[in-house]
Amino acid sequence: MAGLLAKERIIAAPGFNRWLVPPAALAIHLSIGMAYGFSVFWLPLSRAIGITQSAPDDWKISTLGVMYSLFFVFLGSSAAVFGRWVEREGPRKTGVVAAFCWGGGFFISALGVYIHQIWLLWIGSGVIGGCGLGLGYISPVSTLIKWFPDRRGMATGMAIMGFGGGAMIGSPLADILMRHYATPTSVGVWETFVTMGAIYLVAMLCGAFGYRVPPDGWRPAGWTPPAQRSAMITTRHVHVSRAWRTPQFWLLFTVLWMNVSAGIGVIGMASPMLQEVFGGKLIGAAGALKDLLGDQRAQVATIGAGFAALLSLFNIAGRIFWASMSDYLGRKPTYFVFFALGIVLYAFAPSAGRIGSVPLFAAVFCVIISMYGGGFATIPAYIADLFGTRFVGAIHGRVLLAWSAAGILGPTLVNKLREYQLAHGVPAAQAYNTTMYILVGLLVIGLVANLAVKPVAEEHYMTDAELEAERRLAHEAGAAR
Repeated sequence: MAGLLAKERIIAAPGFNRWLVPPAALAIHLSIGMAYGFSVFWLPLSRAIGITQSAPDDWKISTLGVMYSLFFVFLGSSAAVFGRWVEREGPRKTGVVAAFCWGGGFFISALGVYIHQIWLLWIGSGVIGGCGLGLGYISPVSTLIKWFPDRRGMATGMAIMGFGGGAMIGSPLADILMRHYATPTSVGVWETFVTMGAIYLVAMLCGAFGYRVPPDGWRPAGWTPPAQRSAMITTRHVHVSRAWRTPQFWLLFTVLWMNVSAGIGVIGMASPMLQEVFGGKLIGAAGALKDLLGDQRAQVATIGAGFAALLSLFNIAGRIFWASMSDYLGRKPTYFVFFALGIVLYAFAPSAGRIGSVPLFAAVFCVIISMYGGGFATIPAYIADLFGTRFVGAIHGRVLLAWSAAGILGPTLVNKLREYQLAHGVPAAQAYNTTMYILVGLLVIGLVANLAVKPVAEEHYMTDAELEAERRLAHEAGAAR
């Protein structure tokens, strides 16, 4: 098995079609993307004992939600800790480990549901599954960038958009399975965990064994690097152990942190904001949300859920669109657009609510969310441009700690501000205005950080001898079998 997973076994033979690699990456990212859809399990799990309604011994949704936090804490930390191992051992071995962590996490969680032990869900899906998220997320990055030196942004965008879309497949599938397995004595969750764990394990293993890496020095047929390359795109390499000591690393960390913090803040409040700002107008009725009857509130909630789904679509589309655009605009100008346009749209959002145009309001948030997704998809190519391709996966893993930090900053900032304003008598429909202006402040910080990004200093690049030593460590010899 060790030989089967060895990096030298997956070096592509001459004539290999590089377009076979993105589907392999998608198979893994669509699987781990279900992390976004885990909330579909919260309500059934909150009545796992009571079946029809929550019993005293059932879990609270807030207790179950700890798993969601664990997902992204361990995604960022595992990507940072194991990033160099990923680069050395290659995407196949990494993908196999990610598959067993993510699929195995479902199996452990199924046991936790069956014997009603919440710590098994936290350990299974939260910790072990979270490690699978981190390894699965970064496993294709450097591989795709090396296969597509002519379209770095597009290549990573194709894979990372799968992570944004995983819940759109996984959530409906989970709902169907839970309904199928439900009985008078079971809500069908543990059976669904077992089924989905098996599906994801197989899908991710297929993706892992579909990976190939190009021979050292490979280039697409008919393509040569531009004669005059941008100063922001290096042909050399910075070692992962040196990258974090450069100002460029921390500037990119700040860029991602601010972009994601603002985006997560919007995602968390977009649906309730739509409902509270427009109220009965969403269904052609008069009155604020608090004045509506039960059936009317249910209709408004359905529209809010539809709005959340629409934002999810733009999150996915933004990943491939903006990442592809960055191949033409450049990474730094693309992030300038994210922040400059974002500042305008975040500041305009309260006015869009006051104007009373639902389509205008929705359009503002759709563009905002597209840039949130685009930020995730563009950052790997930005890293490769500045630090070279040798350790892009490992450096990307460390930069992803910004995602963990954003998961704390964004929701905390938004929720605390809203609670503070409501406690001081601010109407619910207006409680979001100050929040949006605070998020503008985060975008200004990101804009300044992006403008400060310059080429890496000469002293940080690897020498030819260091590069050759790393190639030997990475087993770069042979051809795929």
